[in-house]
Amino acid sequence: MPRILTDSAPVARGREFARSAADSAADVFHPLIMISRGLRRLLAAGRRRWSDTPEDRRGSLLFMAAGTVLAVALVPYGPLLALVTLMGAAAWAGRERPAEVPAGPADAETDRLRALYEALVPYFAIEGDPTPLYAHDGDWESVFSDYEFDETGRPSRFTLKYPPYFTDGDAASRARIEQVLHAKSGRGREYHFAWDEEANQLTLTVLPPLPTDIAAQQFVTTHGETVLGFTDPDAVQRTLPVAAGEATRDEPPVVWRTGLRSTEPHLLVLGRPGAGATTLLRSIALQALFYGDVLVIDGNGTGEYACLAGRTGVMGVETGLSGAMATLEWAAHETERRLITANRARQAGQQAPDDIRWPLWIIIDRPTALAHLAAAEGREDPQRLLQVPLRHGRAAYVTVVVADQIDCAGMLSEPVLTHTRARVVLGPAAPEEVEAVLGAPPHTTPAADVPPGRGYARLGSGPVHRLQVPVTPDPFDDATSEAHRQAVLSLLPERAATVGAAGDAWEVEDTVDAAAMVDTVAAAGTVAAAGTANTASMVDTAGADRTADTEYADDGAVTDEPATPDRTPNPTTTPTPTTTVTPTATPDPIATPATTVPDNTPRTGGAIGVDLLFGGVAPAPPSTPPASQEATVPPERG
Repeated sequence: MPRILTDSAPVARGREFARSAADSAADVFHPLIMISRGLRRLLAAGRRRWSDTPEDRRGSLLFMAAGTVLAVALVPYGPLLALVTLMGAAAWAGRERPAEVPAGPADAETDRLRALYEALVPYFAIEGDPTPLYAHDGDWESVFSDYEFDETGRPSRFTLKYPPYFTDGDAASRARIEQVLHAKSGRGREYHFAWDEEANQLTLTVLPPLPTDIAAQQFVTTHGETVLGFTDPDAVQRTLPVAAGEATRDEPPVVWRTGLRSTEPHLLVLGRPGAGATTLLRSIALQALFYGDVLVIDGNGTGEYACLAGRTGVMGVETGLSGAMATLEWAAHETERRLITANRARQAGQQAPDDIRWPLWIIIDRPTALAHLAAAEGREDPQRLLQVPLRHGRAAYVTVVVADQIDCAGMLSEPVLTHTRARVVLGPAAPEEVEAVLGAPPHTTPAADVPPGRGYARLGSGPVHRLQVPVTPDPFDDATSEAHRQAVLSLLPERAATVGAAGDAWEVEDTVDAAAMVDTVAAAGTVAAAGTANTASMVDTAGADRTADTEYADDGAVTDEPATPDRTPNPTTTPTPTTTVTPTATPDPIATPATTVPDNTPRTGGAIGVDLLFGGVAPAPPSTPPASQEATVPPERG
């Protein structure tokens, strides 16, 4: 085929040239087109006038028209003036007239306002009122003002007046009026109700849907600020630049502040399954890794936080009951250690050490599931171990984030419900449920169908905000889009290579020691029983000594990093295996390999370390802040 038919560039240029030529011709011939349109309109008007004239008067009309033409022809310059007058009249008649704007609402819109008025009469009218504002077949125009309608004819905004004797301070009375307006204005939309008690006016506004195209990203915030999501523009006085696709725009955020001066240091997230609670916790963890260390406990055990395991700053990702109990016990000891160290520094007139001021985040998903497992095994509730971090976490730079299902809210412990003053409710929920969780009713009607991550948030005693959580899916999920997967992976820190190498070395050493122990037991025979008893007594003695030293040392998450003081147990109080291994002069074949275990060497297999003296699993040592950090505020992790 010829190239001119296959090449699209010449065709596009030809179309652009034709379009430009047509626009230029329309501009040039616009006066002629307008005059032609006017002549047609004048001719049509003349025909209508002739058809409307009775037949007995048509003769006189023709005689008058002929006389006018003769007079114009005899007057000097008469035909020229008549032609100019005709062209001017044609141009005036052919002009484009703007569409007439109706003075009031259309008939359908009037019927809707009248229906709203009649529906409110039983609630606003009382007997004995001499001049009732609301009455059957009353004047609705005196009640409604500033009304607007959408393209479907439903009201999108209006302001109504109500009588002064209406109990607008009663929440139940307000709820009845809002329910009636919601039903009569059209379901499937979210409405905002603004009560002006001073002027006795109620303004209803249809809220636009919150944006759902904001993915996980590094938000422009300062130290101690966490973006929970985004809300309505008139709800907050701050905006953040966010990237949505290829464009960048400003969106109003819901910012949660933590730290020493925070009045809401801990957060509670409740929602239905699939509402986006795990997504919110994952978003918080990614933001917290820039300014602190994160400890994650996944009560679901579904691996939603597997992308965080082994990363720099992630002290552990636990999914089992035993590991969660040991981790929470370590967190309680770490909080106490931070409090004691900070108190000693203040008594000495010094600033708290850097490792104390480096924030620690404890993120727990579904603690009630772990509590159910603990009750089935006859163990204590893991939530009891959260009492110390919740009560004293703010002074120790420890922040606790708890998420659970709204149906299991009754199983949450008293410290969790008392000390989590920042609340979030996600997913579809009744107004009564939202008020029970947040402590205040929302000023908007709940939507029946909401996207994941949609809900309400309230920080302390502040107002209730609509909330849309940024899209932060699991990057290991096959259903995740590639754009969202890359957005999450770009925020993850680098893997902790040094910690992983230490864990691998200890795994090899443990394997060799275990093999030697098995061989020795096979050769020694009956001596193995005595050795086992001695080993058990060694662990019991070490555990007792460690319990006595809990006030001054942590729970066994030892480290060999010199930049983080007070992270390792006191070597003067921790018993060594050589002092309790051999009760007799006969060498113990079982206890001999145990003497080769170094006392202060980290046992970290990946993200979680094993502590022999603790008797369980303890988190890996926290990441040390950079040495170049400032003296007052720990720096952001690069």
